[in-house]
Amino acid sequence: MSNLKISRYDTSQIVLNAQLLDGKSKLPKGKKGTAQIINKLGYVQIDTISVINRAHHHILWTRNNNYSEKHLHDLQAKEKLIFEYWTHAMSFIPMEDYRYSLPRMANFTKPKSKWLKYRFNQSKKYLAPVLERIKNEGQLCSSDFENDTGKKGGTWWQWKPAKTALEYLFWQGDLMVSERKSFQKYYDLKERVLPANLDTAMPSKDELSSYFVRRAISSLGVATEREILKFMQPGKSSVSDLQIADQAAIKKTIDELHESGEIISFYIEDDQKKLNYSFPNNINSIDKRIKSSPRVHFLSPFDNLIIQRERTKRLFNFDYAIECYLPPSKRKYGYFVVPILWNNNFAGRFDPKADRQKKTLIINNLVFEKNFKDYDGFMHPFSHKLKSFAEFNNCEKIVIKKCTPFSIKNQLQSNLKKV
Repeated sequence: MSNLKISRYDTSQIVLNAQLLDGKSKLPKGKKGTAQIINKLGYVQIDTISVINRAHHHILWTRNNNYSEKHLHDLQAKEKLIFEYWTHAMSFIPMEDYRYSLPRMANFTKPKSKWLKYRFNQSKKYLAPVLERIKNEGQLCSSDFENDTGKKGGTWWQWKPAKTALEYLFWQGDLMVSERKSFQKYYDLKERVLPANLDTAMPSKDELSSYFVRRAISSLGVATEREILKFMQPGKSSVSDLQIADQAAIKKTIDELHESGEIISFYIEDDQKKLNYSFPNNINSIDKRIKSSPRVHFLSPFDNLIIQRERTKRLFNFDYAIECYLPPSKRKYGYFVVPILWNNNFAGRFDPKADRQKKTLIINNLVFEKNFKDYDGFMHPFSHKLKSFAEFNNCEKIVIKKCTPFSIKNQLQSNLKKV
């Protein structure tokens, strides 16, 4: 049992440093900086929602305001330093981690779950022809294949057969996404995408659990056993119920790393129930951390810092849920609510929409936390960040429709005119 206790503030410092959100990380310029972010986080989630710039671009921009979408494209299509595959969702992952996705890929060769069997049976007669055509013609996208069903494609359950075959070959690892053009995926043979001399050996059970534990703690900074298990969801594939690393193996690895001193266990000062793990260097460097200037971050709902909602509430006392999947009548804050991180705490949240035709960023609802009081220190940095966020979304104007507390709205609009 650990006797070490760390303050909640110091814990948040470790977490935000690991997530590159503490204002102290110096990233290289250009694509190197973007690659470094993905490598540090372990993955960046891809999402289709485009009410504002998509999640993967947003997550990277949050950590580097000089981020360009071309960085991500080139890292995948030219430098081949990242690839797409499942973590807890579809993500960009460092190419050096490719071999740790092989067990997931292997699960798709002999599907057991009802859903996977359905997808496999739906596409199996198209697998060989689709693979042969890409072999002969080079990378292709879904629109390069005709829909011989006569039905219009739509959701996962309504994909045309060739699209299902492309995705299933991708899930199995026969194909890889070689690049995206306007978010459209292009598929090619894995041997034409994978870099030469990349280690593609199937990892052992011990190697796999070691990878997940080390990746989780490196990215999260501080994590309980449960949070390590949820990171990248090694216990199951996102599209099936098949395990790739069981809980017992993860727990065994945690115990071994703890016993060897590679990781340290501790409690947060006011929580004696949850045992946390971190690297010794994180703990030892707490007092050595230089102070950073006041900072504001707008986080994507799929940002790595907050994707585990229970963890977000545990560490930051911030109760957050994405509401876009709820009917409008059941939404409390809005459709696609973005949390506002102010220094080491959450100040509030807002529901944005980029009206691209009018080049206007619309803030449908801006709500500050009830216990938030630091408006004097916050308002100027927040106004600058909001303007920067509008530019990131190719908008020139900002319209705030609703604000709670209401008294802040006029002050904010006045500040926005000055920046």
